[in-house]
Formats: sequence, C-alpha cells, structure tokens
Amino acid sequence: MRKLAWAARGMSAVSGAVLLGTLMVPTALADEGPGSTADRSSSMAEGKKCGARDVSSAAPDFIALSGVVFRVASDAQGNSFLNDNRNPGVWINLGALANAPTCVIGTAASVTEAATGRLVITLLTQNGAQHEAVCTTSSTAFTPTNIVAACGAGFSLLPNTPVMK
Repeated sequence: MRKLAWAARGMSAVSGAVLLGTLMVPTALADEGPGSTADRSSSMAEGKKCGARDVSSAAPDFIALSGVVFRVASDAQGNSFLNDNRNPGVWINLGALANAPTCVIGTAASVTEAATGRLVITLLTQNGAQHEAVCTTSSTAFTPTNIVAACGAGFSLLPNTPVMK
C-alpha cells in the first residue's frame, strides 16, 4: 500500500509540473504580435542568453485608468514584453515596435497623468544602452494589434547613457 501511495504522490507532482509549464509558457508565445516570431526563434535557436530576467510596473492613479497596471518584463533571451492587466494573461512582445532593442536585461515603466496619459517604457540592454518608447494610453487595453499604433515611432536610443560599456 505504501508503494501505491508513493507512486500516486509522484504522479501528482509530475502532473502539476507539466500543467504549470503548459499554463505559463504559451501565454508569452501565443500573443507575441506581428514580426516577433523570427526575432524570438533566432535568439532561441542560437541559445542566446542575455542575462537576468527583469520586471517592472506602473499603475496610474487618475480616474480614467483607475485600477490599471502596466507590467514590462524581459526574459533570459533578452526579449521584452508588455502586459496590460485589462487583458489578463496577454504579454505583448515589444519586438513588434520599431527600433526595439535586443538583449534586454532591465526594464522600467512609468505613466504620465494628463488628459491623454502616456506609458513610458525604458529598456536597458546588455551593452548598457537605454531605449525608450512612449505609448498613448486609453480606455482600451493594449493588445498585439494596437500596440504599434499606440507607441508611434517605437523605441529611441537615449543618448549618453552613463552605464554604457
């Protein structure tokens, strides 16, 4: 009887691990947006590791976006993603934006509080360069289909970053 109980616990642990992996991995992969598949595939195929994973968030406190939280994260391959909590589980690959940096190791997010709010996303790359995108916020959640229009020109390099190698 003890052997049967041990086997049941082992199967439960394996099932839980498989289920957890199934639930966690596809959200980032399924909602990457246009043009990002090649970027992600090539970095993963090469086994490229850029460093630490990072996450940051910004929560506007003005009435129009009350309760909204924007999260920016990077993975070990240096890709960066945006989540708008009004669209749960959807992580948008920021590689879809013009001039998106690669080998991202740090993220920052902030929101301006004006009539038309702006989400400012700053990404730090492995070589110390900082890139910034300014996206217009609205009552509509960010999605892979509207992120390019909301972020206009995409990313721009911030000059004279003091941590550059």
